[in-house]
Amino acid sequence: MNYSYPKEEKLKSKITIGLLFSEGKSVSKYPLRLVYYTGALAEDQKIKMGVSVSKKHFKKAVDRNRFKRILRETYRLNKHLLHDNLEQPYAFMLFYQTKDRLTYEEINIKTIQLFEKFLAQVKKEV
Repeated sequence: MNYSYPKEEKLKSKITIGLLFSEGKSVSKYPLRLVYYTGALAEDQKIKMGVSVSKKHFKKAVDRNRFKRILRETYRLNKHLLHDNLEQPYAFMLFYQTKDRLTYEEINIKTIQLFEKFLAQVKKEV
């Protein structure tokens, strides 16, 4: 498994982001929330991922950027859970939704639990 986060995996399309918020579904594992939408990706791409940290909770950009960096890193190290179990393409947005300043280890554990919960929900839908 390639543990990189290449440019092709980054969610940047305004159209896809709009679809995520209008038609996407959500799964949560405190303090993380994963919004996902299937389809609207090119055939060769399996996953597009974006991260977000609320300005409401972290006023300083340096704090938001730190948590975004942690979210990207936990995704990068655990994306094999998604890649190995998904057949169709998905667009994801990962949110950090608390004022609490969790450690990297706690966020990593929550990310794994969130991905497992997402996979269970997708299997129920199919």
